[in-house]
Amino acid sequence: MKVRYLRVLWRFWGTAMAAELEYRGNFLIAALSAFGGALGSLFGISLLYQGGYQPGGWRFEEALLVLAAFLMLDGFSFVLLYPNLGRIVEHVQKGTLDFVLLKPIDSQFWLSCRSLSPWGLADLLIGLGLWVYAGLRLGLGLLDYLLGLGFLLLAMLILYSLWFLIASSSIWFVKVTNAVEVLRALLEAGRFPVQAFPPVYRFVFTFVVPVAFLTTVPAEAVLGRLGPSSLALSVGLALGLLGLSRLFWRVALRNYTSASS
Repeated sequence: MKVRYLRVLWRFWGTAMAAELEYRGNFLIAALSAFGGALGSLFGISLLYQGGYQPGGWRFEEALLVLAAFLMLDGFSFVLLYPNLGRIVEHVQKGTLDFVLLKPIDSQFWLSCRSLSPWGLADLLIGLGLWVYAGLRLGLGLLDYLLGLGFLLLAMLILYSLWFLIASSSIWFVKVTNAVEVLRALLEAGRFPVQAFPPVYRFVFTFVVPVAFLTTVPAEAVLGRLGPSSLALSVGLALGLLGLSRLFWRVALRNYTSASS
């Protein structure tokens, strides 16, 4: 069963890449846009560190790790989440979700992985380059990098689960695009270490919308500031949200009225 899904995934992404690469000039535009956005973020962070000020006690190179994690997550969103989860609302509105449910494959897998956009790879690569650069300035080792990337994978799982939960609610509310944009706006706070915000915002970005687990926690993992309890909490949050998204999707399908009925 797993091998079959891997083959299907290979076909999905192969055809998606072939279709997208018909317009190769878009990659240059996306790369320039990503580079400009990264420069803007670097400029914004550098302004905070004028005069020796260290927001939340984070050194400049340490804050670069947080920004790098944000850029990689942003790239992940453009590569996989936008092309797939952004279309769930459209499937519900147009009734094409019926065709998805009739396919001999898991519907959540199909909706989450059917397409792929290479234009977000620029953000991923820029974020990865900044991640390596900041780590070299801090004298980090290979194991530190790998631990941080492991937490970053958990962050991607958390972001996917939150996005899928919102998209799934379109079966009841249809128009949830604004909710997705609100989520994305909140995630913009992930450019900065969560400790740089006032206590009320830190509480919101940790326990209400887990922005801290998306960017700050992976950076803290690289820096060796996390204990076993933090690791268990991150893994539990990621797996818990993934399980919740799965359960929520099944409940949503029970309430779905097909376009043909």
